[in-house]
Amino acid sequence: MKKMRFFALLMATSLVAAGFTGCSINTLVANALTGDGASAVFTGDSDPELVRGALPFAIKMYEALLYTTPRHQGLMLTTGSLFIMYANAFVHSPADMLPFYEWEAREEALARAKQLYLRGHRILLDALEQRHRGFTAAARNENDMRTFARRFRPRDVPLLYWTVAGGLAAFSLDVFDFELAANIPVWHVMIERAFELDPNFGGLDEFLVLYFASLPDILGGDRERARYHFGRAMERSGWTATGALIAYARSISVPEQDFDTFEERLERVLAINPDDNPSTRLVTILDQRKARWLLYNAEDFFPFL
Repeated sequence: MKKMRFFALLMATSLVAAGFTGCSINTLVANALTGDGASAVFTGDSDPELVRGALPFAIKMYEALLYTTPRHQGLMLTTGSLFIMYANAFVHSPADMLPFYEWEAREEALARAKQLYLRGHRILLDALEQRHRGFTAAARNENDMRTFARRFRPRDVPLLYWTVAGGLAAFSLDVFDFELAANIPVWHVMIERAFELDPNFGGLDEFLVLYFASLPDILGGDRERARYHFGRAMERSGWTATGALIAYARSISVPEQDFDTFEERLERVLAINPDDNPSTRLVTILDQRKARWLLYNAEDFFPFL
């Protein structure tokens, strides 16, 4: 349906080309490609390898449109978030599952993932600055951001969510990047404001499980808050939020050396039928790969097994 809409727009614009500038045509196409559910063609797919091969072309297409329509908020959000999704699903996660003897390939892939995360992160930072002038200056200081954050509204939640997700993912791959580490207090303010504005935004609770469980206390980590958001994610999803289940297993069960809960959370992921929720089919399939890998390699995380 999205592809048909795209080609229909191209035909319509070609018929009236004399009455439109190139920029106007680009804006029409951009609007068509960044409406609600623009990423569903990827997240609903059942073939991860097909999506892995298609996403780089899609990202470059969005980048090309963004180059000619640089202030288009929908394009900025879509392009930035696609960089982050691709880095996580098809670069970072596969690298984590490489065997130890392929450490060179692993390090190379993780370095690439960091750069992809940052490419998306920077696009989203630009989008926030364009939407709220003064954001960049306020983002240099936690206290300034606390004051500035009052400007954010519910429509800003996707931008806040993906901006913080990209930045934190890049930091997780290089905890000695002190420039990124210095931004964590600001990101904390941003993600807290996002939750305040729209606590039911899709994926936010799952992200906050990982956020609060992974960070050290000095940087805002809080396992009790992670458990709170895990409970919300499970209640809202009917125990099908695979991201939250895996985050709990890796970031709470492993540090606490609680193998029984680790196993139970991952078995729940594997018990889900991806077709039960077509809109997240791809995510479920990829998370089931992670769950199988974690269970197969459980002895690496629990030495007493």
